[in-house]
Amino acid sequence: MSNQIQKDVSLKPEEVTKKDVGMAWLRFYFANEIPHAFDRYISPALMWALMPILKKLYKDKNDLIAAYQRHLLFFNTQLSWGGGTITGIMASLEQVRANEMYNGDPISINDDLIYNTKSGLMGALAGIGDSIDSGTVQYIFIAIALPWAQAGSAMGALFPFVFFASYQLAIGYYFAELGFRLGRSAASEVVGSKMKGIIDGLSILGLFMMGILAANYVKVSSSLAFNLSGKDFVIQDILNSVMPGILPLLTVGGVYFFFVKKGLKVTNALIGLTIILAVLAAIGIL
Repeated sequence: MSNQIQKDVSLKPEEVTKKDVGMAWLRFYFANEIPHAFDRYISPALMWALMPILKKLYKDKNDLIAAYQRHLLFFNTQLSWGGGTITGIMASLEQVRANEMYNGDPISINDDLIYNTKSGLMGALAGIGDSIDSGTVQYIFIAIALPWAQAGSAMGALFPFVFFASYQLAIGYYFAELGFRLGRSAASEVVGSKMKGIIDGLSILGLFMMGILAANYVKVSSSLAFNLSGKDFVIQDILNSVMPGILPLLTVGGVYFFFVKKGLKVTNALIGLTIILAVLAAIGIL
């Protein structure tokens, strides 16, 4: 009888702490794309991130193996918004499941619920994360560093890399802690009204930064000039007096229109733009 009691106590799940969740996020951050596989994508990275937590929760070898297998099914998402949030949520759900198993309660957190939670969130959170991190924040750091790069400073190359990596590490930690604290309801917090305001603000800031980059680093000017009734007319001077920067704006707008109509075919856009500019330069317009 005492051996049975001792066995039960030895199988009791340990409490998952905030430090455990932070370490799980750190492991996922560094392992994110390393075990990338065609059939599983980055699920081995998530499983490896959760391993210390799962070992604290499941003392029985068979239960631990089953937990590993649950997190080796297909999984793919964006690093910080998706990966951070889902890492925290999975830690929370696994803790509830382990406690239910130990206490002999009905299992409310079954395998299907765990996987459906991941599959339901990974795409939605990846869409938000990609548009904000890769589509906005990354280019804000690049825009800040461009003057240093043009001046030949190494900070121009290091600043975007270091600060963007640090930003993703910090925001991913916040989302992991949020996911663990709120469980499945964390997703509604990530896409809630408060976060929506932050996203809208970053999007507006990103548009400003793209406008600044286009105005300062897209150089297109006209060399067209003609004489009319003894008076010289230089088209670029006229454009500068009426609407400075109109040619760079039209160039950027044309590329954007191409992407909208044809998709993000960067190589095709570069080739087409080069041909158009070369022809206009050859006939003396640019």
